[in-house]
Amino acid sequence: MKALAADKKVIQLVTFRLGEEEYGVDILKVHEINRMMDITSVPNAPDCIEGVINLRGKVIPVINLRKKFGLPHRQADARSKIVVVDVGKAAGIIVDSVSEVLRIASDVIEPPPPMTASIGSEYILGVGKLKDRLLILLDIGRLLGAAEGDMMVKAIAS
Repeated sequence: MKALAADKKVIQLVTFRLGEEEYGVDILKVHEINRMMDITSVPNAPDCIEGVINLRGKVIPVINLRKKFGLPHRQADARSKIVVVDVGKAAGIIVDSVSEVLRIASDVIEPPPPMTASIGSEYILGVGKLKDRLLILLDIGRLLGAAEGDMMVKAIAS
């Protein structure tokens, strides 16, 4: 990989796949990446919340991003991961696979285009234009925002 020019702002991302698309989130929001584990379902939880996991003594809600984005169901396999993110509160997100940790220059990121797809543009920070692919940059804080965080707390407490 060529060294990035010193005057360009560099963003470090954890990238993952959901279906055919590749997404990225700020590495500073990612706490850890785990293999799939037993998830305990929570009664009356919103559909996209798979349940909770016990992560070293902490109960962490787990969100299925396929359901959140309206993608077809896919059975978890050896490549499926739970990415634990911290957006004020820890939460896990289920992804099809984790690709890599990537450093990109901010000048290759364009603002989100007008959206008509199932994922709303309010969750997208921008689109990274890489040599051979596009990378959708997610605002994980907004995606797992306060309203959904309140729903997770209520679901876990009930």
